[in-house]
Amino acid sequence: MFSVFVPSESSLKKAVIEDLSTLPENAVWIDLVNPSAAEDKAVERLAGIAIPTREDMQEIEISSRLYIENGARYMTATLMCHSDTDMPRTTAVTFILGDHRLVTVRYDLPKPFALVEAKLARSCTPAITGEMVLMELLDAVIDRCADILERCGSEIDQVSHDIFEPESERHGHAKQYSQILISIGRKGDLTSKVRESLVSIGRVVTFLSAVVEGVKWSKDMREQLKTMQRDVASLTDHASYLSSKITFVLDAMLGVVNLEQNNIIKLFSVMAVVLMPPTLIASIYGMNFKVMPELEWIHGYPMALVMMLIAAIVPYWIFKFKKWL
Repeated sequence: MFSVFVPSESSLKKAVIEDLSTLPENAVWIDLVNPSAAEDKAVERLAGIAIPTREDMQEIEISSRLYIENGARYMTATLMCHSDTDMPRTTAVTFILGDHRLVTVRYDLPKPFALVEAKLARSCTPAITGEMVLMELLDAVIDRCADILERCGSEIDQVSHDIFEPESERHGHAKQYSQILISIGRKGDLTSKVRESLVSIGRVVTFLSAVVEGVKWSKDMREQLKTMQRDVASLTDHASYLSSKITFVLDAMLGVVNLEQNNIIKLFSVMAVVLMPPTLIASIYGMNFKVMPELEWIHGYPMALVMMLIAAIVPYWIFKFKKWL
């Protein structure tokens, strides 16, 4: 399916197209979502451009993602999708800018598109062009990445608190280490995907800045491009910082788990040492020798119990004195 947006007096209205041969000539934004072959052909006839296939959009080399063909600028970026769920993913989106008209090709539903569509439907200048819509989309994508990183940073801080919380606060509460490890893994995956998206958007902004020299763009749009470049650079650095912090938190979590396991093993070792002398005494008096004077002694049984108790208390006291427990 696809959406066509045409400018009105104070907003950008979505046009409902039933006949593909009657696409409006004044459309400034054509949004293709999972387009069919017929829709691709109709947009190609209107805009005079070639619509890339899904396989073409998956190419990773820069020359296949950022190029100029027949006067139109082709820019493919990797955007975040479903970042609010437990299964975030990235999707390739192609922006085609030519003759002051923007064509977007996508096979998923990145949130910035809905936000920009709603914003331009409320208000925009009557003289809006495809370049302006593209700037709005890029700005919304960068803002969305910033929001995701802010939320991810806050959640990482909470995970860090759960790991390093004071002993008095976690006393009596079983720590769910498996859930914490899963949370760390998800935050790391989300951060890496956001960083991939930012790198991709940064390349698109740099490409636009390079080709804009030969295009009559307004001074405000040029300044906006420079601001986007700075924002993308700072967000990429912040994503790298979060990745390092996630690595540190993961190492700390594994260290805490290792310490807990060592404490459990130490407890079993101490119990084995404490019970060893009483076991030795019990085994001695369990031997079936005929000549064992204590067996005929009336106080032999109580004496053996007292000896086993003392033999258990003395090693325990020694461990406590040396602070091994």
